[in-house]
Amino acid sequence: MSQPPPEQALDALLQLDRLIHEPSRLAILTVLSEAEWVEFSFLEAACRLSKGNLSSHLSKLEAAGFIEIDKRFRGKRPLTSIRLTDSGRASLNQYRQQLLQFMQNS
Repeated sequence: MSQPPPEQALDALLQLDRLIHEPSRLAILTVLSEAEWVEFSFLEAACRLSKGNLSSHLSKLEAAGFIEIDKRFRGKRPLTSIRLTDSGRASLNQYRQQLLQFMQNS
């Protein structure tokens, strides 16, 4: 019979940012953390999400201030680019630290 995780580990797990912890949003933020600006189509392919699903997640991340979305036209074609904000980068780093703490204490 296994023992329950230590209380510290559970506290660390419960403090994880739920907005970031969702797998698709974590994937989006991870991709964005590796570049200055990322085009929507690249992010769609990299995260293996549909356009609608990606748009929904981006809206939530933008509302939280984690990302900035820039919409322009290249010729007559729309071009949407996304970047991680300083706040988003700090929140992602904090999430990573909390997850690491949970893993070390469990």
